[in-house]
Amino acid sequence: MAWKDDYFDSVFSRRILLSFLILNGFVLSSCAYHWGFADRSLPGGYQQVAIPMFENKSEEVGLEVDFTRALIERFHRSKVARIQDKDTAPVFLDGKIIEIKVERGLGASSLERLPDRAVLNAEYLVTVISEINLIRESDQKILWSRRFVRAKAYSAPRVGTPVVNSVNATYNDSNRREVLRALAEESMLDAHNQLTENF
Repeated sequence: MAWKDDYFDSVFSRRILLSFLILNGFVLSSCAYHWGFADRSLPGGYQQVAIPMFENKSEEVGLEVDFTRALIERFHRSKVARIQDKDTAPVFLDGKIIEIKVERGLGASSLERLPDRAVLNAEYLVTVISEINLIRESDQKILWSRRFVRAKAYSAPRVGTPVVNSVNATYNDSNRREVLRALAEESMLDAHNQLTENF
């Protein structure tokens, strides 16, 4: 009856292995839960927050919408705090776009038949400076404050032939807007993560 003993041993071994895998999966998933957003919170432990429209001090019209939406989406995804109206939330996030700088990056002046000292820009560098304050509604006390600086380069419109001396302004504007949206997303990811860190 040795075959029966082998059979029971293999069934028993499989059950132990299966139990171990299930237990291990439970432990890993619970750790992943704690390593994620579960151990994060707003300063002071507040569970409701208002996020009014950002104040835009730059000359880039409409960028405040991108920043506000990006921060709201971060809180919707993380569920660290429930977003409420400013009238009912105990704290609110006062966001400002302080400045936008667009600087010329690398130059390319190697094309033939260009006028003397003419330079064609190969790229632009866009820098966005924003600020967020967490303010308690009852006494207007600032509980948390940070400034964020993010920069990203984008390629300038390409000139196809040496005799062409103008480029598509619409392309350049569209490219800049895409970069600004990306910078809004990155800045608000930084803001959310730093704001909800537990020390």
